[in-house]
Amino acid sequence: VSPLHAEPSSGADMSEIDQIDEGFYSRQLYVLGHEAMRRMARADVLIAGMRGLGVEIAKNVILSGVKSVTVQDEGQVVWTDLSSQFFLKESHLGQNRATCSLQQLSALNPGVRVSASTEPLDEELLLQFQVVVLTGSSLSDQKCFNEFCHLNGIKFIVADTKGLCGQLFCDFGKEFEVLDQDGEKPATAMIQSVSQANPGVVLFTDDRQSTFSDGSKVSFSEVRGMTELNSIDPVDIKDCGKYSFSIGDTSAFSQYERGGVVTEVKQPCVLTFKTLNEALLDHTLLKMNDYGKIHRHRTLHLAFQALHGFVEKEQRLPGPRSQSDADALLAIVGKLNTVTQLEQLDEAAVRTFSYTARGDLAPINAFIGGLAAQEVIKACSRKYTPLNQWLYFDALECLPEEEDELTEATLSAKGTRYDGQIAVFGPAFQEKLERQKYFLVGAGAIGCELFKNFALMGLGAGEEGRITVTDMDFIERSNLNRQFLFRSQDIGKPKSEVAARAVREMNPQMNITAHQDRLDPGSEGVYDYDFFMGLDGVAAALDNMEARVYLDGRCVQHQKALLEGGTSGLQGHTLVVVPNLTKSYGRDTSSSNEGIPLCTLKNFPHRIEHTLQWARDQFEGLFKQTPANVNLFWSDKGFVERTLGLGDAEALEVLGGLWSSLEDMEAGGQRPRSWEDCVSWARCQWETLYNNDIRQLLHCFPPKATTHMEYVVAAANLYGQIFGISGTRDRASVKETLERVHVPYFTPKSSVKIHLTDKEMEEEKQEDRDDKARLEELRRKLASPSLKSSFMQMKPTDFEKDDDSNFHMDYIVAASNLRAENYDIPAADRHKSKGIAGSIIPAIATTTAAVAGLMCLELYKLVQGHQKISSYRTAYILLLCLHTLSGFKASPTQSKSDRSLLIKSTPTFCVIPGLRGHRKFSILFRPSYKTRTWNGQTDLKAEQLFGSHFRVKSERISSRKCLLLPYRPDCFPLNISPLEGIRYWSCPLHLSHSEH
Repeated sequence: VSPLHAEPSSGADMSEIDQIDEGFYSRQLYVLGHEAMRRMARADVLIAGMRGLGVEIAKNVILSGVKSVTVQDEGQVVWTDLSSQFFLKESHLGQNRATCSLQQLSALNPGVRVSASTEPLDEELLLQFQVVVLTGSSLSDQKCFNEFCHLNGIKFIVADTKGLCGQLFCDFGKEFEVLDQDGEKPATAMIQSVSQANPGVVLFTDDRQSTFSDGSKVSFSEVRGMTELNSIDPVDIKDCGKYSFSIGDTSAFSQYERGGVVTEVKQPCVLTFKTLNEALLDHTLLKMNDYGKIHRHRTLHLAFQALHGFVEKEQRLPGPRSQSDADALLAIVGKLNTVTQLEQLDEAAVRTFSYTARGDLAPINAFIGGLAAQEVIKACSRKYTPLNQWLYFDALECLPEEEDELTEATLSAKGTRYDGQIAVFGPAFQEKLERQKYFLVGAGAIGCELFKNFALMGLGAGEEGRITVTDMDFIERSNLNRQFLFRSQDIGKPKSEVAARAVREMNPQMNITAHQDRLDPGSEGVYDYDFFMGLDGVAAALDNMEARVYLDGRCVQHQKALLEGGTSGLQGHTLVVVPNLTKSYGRDTSSSNEGIPLCTLKNFPHRIEHTLQWARDQFEGLFKQTPANVNLFWSDKGFVERTLGLGDAEALEVLGGLWSSLEDMEAGGQRPRSWEDCVSWARCQWETLYNNDIRQLLHCFPPKATTHMEYVVAAANLYGQIFGISGTRDRASVKETLERVHVPYFTPKSSVKIHLTDKEMEEEKQEDRDDKARLEELRRKLASPSLKSSFMQMKPTDFEKDDDSNFHMDYIVAASNLRAENYDIPAADRHKSKGIAGSIIPAIATTTAAVAGLMCLELYKLVQGHQKISSYRTAYILLLCLHTLSGFKASPTQSKSDRSLLIKSTPTFCVIPGLRGHRKFSILFRPSYKTRTWNGQTDLKAEQLFGSHFRVKSERISSRKCLLLPYRPDCFPLNISPLEGIRYWSCPLHLSHSEH
């Protein structure tokens, strides 16, 4: 062990690096993918500075799964650190920050080796790492270490926060290869035909419009006949249409017969970065993030440099509200501007920056820390386009709207854990924060981050204050990767209780009441009128639309402010609802989850999503709904008559399944008496679904020669579970049982009609006269006294995707892939199948931290009682290949009768660190009608710029390009810096419906 380092706490053996713990990284894998995660698992990261910003970055990077993280800090804990450093306690005062944080950081992820260094940084230490992050460092150190890292191929990041302002810089070297610029799934389609011509034309069939674009490369697989396509290198495509494109000369290839899949092959790109010394003078590398703050952020670029000069001279930061220090800082900025020559210097921003520079705020650190950690992940994984190269952010609108009476004396340090916050807002505001009574709904990923910020801010920590938290869920292993308040020993415990206990460890003054209630009409006896009227506000950290809409309605009913946020992978949003000032959340009008036609699921699937949905339907019908119907039959005397009223077809399906589950196999039913019966049922079920039904569909489908053991084992075990029969995973035992199973002979029937559309299926149901006779027979059988005497409760099975021991995903994967094989659809592995069938929302700690930080910035405004709508912000975060954040001022209340189109063209912030110079595009507003019309210019196709979020058709209208984008409710609005000379609106604009 190097003398510079404390003993490493834990770590993974080199032989285990390529083995990804899918249970722990479950949700993050859907963001980054296996290959990117493997590259990360080989990366060593150094994070210098363990104040609030440094520990935020370290927390996110450790959770992400790099090989090792070393945290470095020479300093001792002081009171100000406790304002944002969540792993430090009062008992740590006077001790080294890095060593005090080590134990808690190590516990975040057992697969990451974490160590601490307490010595000064030097070149020998830097050479041990692939990525170096500096926080709270001097400009001279930044320049010195950056030059060394640049020469030695070490990725270098600077992150800094001062009060309500933040800074981020990236230098990934002379040549940095990005393997996947946007992270979008490669476009793929089922091939319908390929012509023998020059050029060959590929037709493909799908119910979704093509996302292929000219110039892309594609590869082919599983093509029958023209097999030469399966072995050629990726080829360029041209002349892309909705369902076709052309490739090279195929005239000499064999004739195409059937099948095949075409898949986009993503191409890497190489980026070049300047050193910090060079980038300081290159203002084209400043990525504007708020059209209303262009001059402010250009000024902040100089202000941060000037602050380093001030500290070097005075050996301290400017005093809070010190006029003389502000004058001195402004003078340094003015001197720097003699070289820079900014058109407009925001002197007011420089003074405010000086007044608040001693502040250390948890929300700002959470936001900048989330962004910085994501840049570390990009550096390690080479996935997504990194920041190029400067980013500035401020939230100065959080300060009081009116002039206050704060002075340097009132803002001076008090020797409390809130000194970093008092330095910005003053002691009176701190007392007001501590008196707040807030309701936190949800203690998952965002809930944990909000809880942490609340503790650092002191929200509800006074004698009169309180935080009430509710979450009905219990901790699972897949939560540990991003819900950082939980540890492995907490698995199975209530989230709300464990989170509350962890937060009290951070701040013992917190007053918290933890509940495990679902927030819905059934809990209104708990969360009644008196409860809501006793609140100051509500924070929502929910993961579904129904709960969001319900909570919003309750807040509107009781006139309470609502903070709301959500994430999906590298996308996120925040929303603040202020009574009588902004719009409420409103009803859910989205329809992004388009249903799959029943005839497609039943007879004509052509995508793996279809076979997975079919497998889920099979699971729900066989192992949940039928057992539930049996239990209702025993407990509800009117169940049969009520079912008969549903319609003949549906009643026949329900009652037929009911009778089969009640009658023994010997009597023609499907009720098992032993494990052997379960295996026999599973084998026959396999024969029906994957041989008989397919042969009936095609009349000539050849049966498989072998039994799919994965399906039989899973299906037999699940079938046994609902009847209370124990099974086994022993394949040898199951195989032995299968040898004794009799499989009935099957002959396809010419009289069976295959429905081509849902309409035909519905008409068939209405015309089938045999249903009534079969229903009458079932009614008679179900009324039999002998059947009543065989009473037995069944055990319905609720689908649980995250338990690998329960056979649920075993069944889904096997059932789906078998059906995919029937239809020549490429199979999906367990990971992909789990994501689709389980409707998993991708998640990563970086986005969660950033969203929670933005929500708490809005909380500052709510507690102060801001009344100007321009102060509040609705934000959209897009950290894909563009590393984009875009936001808009909160929408005012609006009449429902107003059918005009409100163009919200004044963003709060829009960060595009990854946008290269050749990508010129302007998006000016976010319409709410079913077609988005965005004027602008582009020399790059918008679908290449934005990925699959947008389907774009470009037309020329009056010599201007007009991009028509079909409405997608799940899209986030973008706001990208326009070209020089291109006009854009800077105030709200209304267009009539006809004009639109």
